[in-house]
Amino acid sequence: MELRLILGDQLNINHSWFNTVNPEVCFVLMEIKAESEYVTHHIQKVCCFFAAMREFAEELRHLGHKVRYFKINDSDNLHDFIGNLEAFSQEIKATRIAYQYPDEFRLDQYFKSARISMTSVDSEHFLTKRDELATFFTGKKSFLMESFYRHMRKRYRILMDGEHPMGGQWNFDQENRSKLHNQHRIETTALLENDLHAVYDDIMQSGIKTLGTVDPNKVSWTINRSSALDLLQAFIDKGLASFGTFQDAMVTDHWYVYHSRLSFALNIKLISPMEVIRAVEKAYLANPIQFSLNQVEGFIRQILGWREYMRGIYWAKMPEFSTLNYFGNGAPLPSWFWTGKTKMRCLQHAIDQSLNHAYAHHIQRLMVTGNFASLLGVDPDELDRWYLGIYIDALEWVEITNTRGMSQFADGGIVGTKPYVSSAAYLQKMSNYCEGCHYQYKEKLGEKACPFNTLYWDFYDRNRSLLSNNPRIGMMYKVWDKMDHDQRVKILEKAQQLKNNVENL
Repeated sequence: MELRLILGDQLNINHSWFNTVNPEVCFVLMEIKAESEYVTHHIQKVCCFFAAMREFAEELRHLGHKVRYFKINDSDNLHDFIGNLEAFSQEIKATRIAYQYPDEFRLDQYFKSARISMTSVDSEHFLTKRDELATFFTGKKSFLMESFYRHMRKRYRILMDGEHPMGGQWNFDQENRSKLHNQHRIETTALLENDLHAVYDDIMQSGIKTLGTVDPNKVSWTINRSSALDLLQAFIDKGLASFGTFQDAMVTDHWYVYHSRLSFALNIKLISPMEVIRAVEKAYLANPIQFSLNQVEGFIRQILGWREYMRGIYWAKMPEFSTLNYFGNGAPLPSWFWTGKTKMRCLQHAIDQSLNHAYAHHIQRLMVTGNFASLLGVDPDELDRWYLGIYIDALEWVEITNTRGMSQFADGGIVGTKPYVSSAAYLQKMSNYCEGCHYQYKEKLGEKACPFNTLYWDFYDRNRSLLSNNPRIGMMYKVWDKMDHDQRVKILEKAQQLKNNVENL
């Protein structure tokens, strides 16, 4: 008998493991308490992981496979992958144990150091091998995503016209930065209403510490392949035609706008990146008038380019990447990141949304919560734990590279060519957050001045020795240096007051 371990983010029914039913193979899935508590996770995240795992186990059984499933409250669950495998293999006299490569470094090391003999196989999900990006950028200090993305387009022949990109250019990002105006009516994908009471009750009984809110009657995330495929089609029908144009837009009356909400299904492997990409490309080729190229390219770039790129960075740079802190930041994360109770409307909305839905789209993460954390100088360890816990699609391989790299520039420029920080002007340009806010987005000084404005200049001033030679931001130092000396002093004094009083902002 052979035992084959399936982790909670390896629910890929198209894996070659499942091609044939073998009575000498038993698949093993486990709900492990430690995996649910190494950071404090959102309750919806824990519910959906367990629910998806349980449905996957039932699908395997329906197909005729043998399955051993350890639930969170089972009396014989040792809450340790190796411990459970060892005990179960002795029970049924299994002679072989296999697992798929984990996507997280800590689990990779854990299984490699196991006291029992195990074989490993590829998860058969990603479009690149673990070491492929590192090989692609051999000898380069900076790993430019655009170069990798073009390579992937050519390799897989996606949106290509012979040897050239369709439309004559590789990237339509400049066309994908429109704000949602008040008169715009958002017509996008509908939400699911999964009843996860049984899973929720088990989690409550187990005593797992979680964050955020959930209605167990109406959990909106896909937890099986069928619903994931339905959501993909719904996105093509309802969201794709406007996705690119408004992918950066933020608005208070809609929490996902035209985003697909497929990231959770992708990251637990209910669907594959290539089937998503091909479905979107097929829709465009069948109707290029309805689905303009900037919408389609913008979406495909996130999966074919950014997702694969971030995974490649992770395996090229871990474990050192998890310790990088280029600016030496050490400020604590404000306590209101866990409650949303702040007078800054942009942060209040983005955090409330995250607590209520376990989701915020990439600009909310990068230019609202991440932006403020950068300006404040938050310890990247604290921010990593927050992002990894609060978002349903956050697994370390994709979270830490986005947070510590793209968002916080803690890697010193491996991922991004400059820090992604802004004053309130960007937030006002891309959202309605500034409307009715306690603070005034145009003001730098005074009681009602937006903290983003003051902290923005403080960020550049305190990090001058590390950033002044960066060609992409040299202009900001020219603007800062041209300001009246007394005004600069007042701005820095105001910034220090804000940092001293951050809990009351």
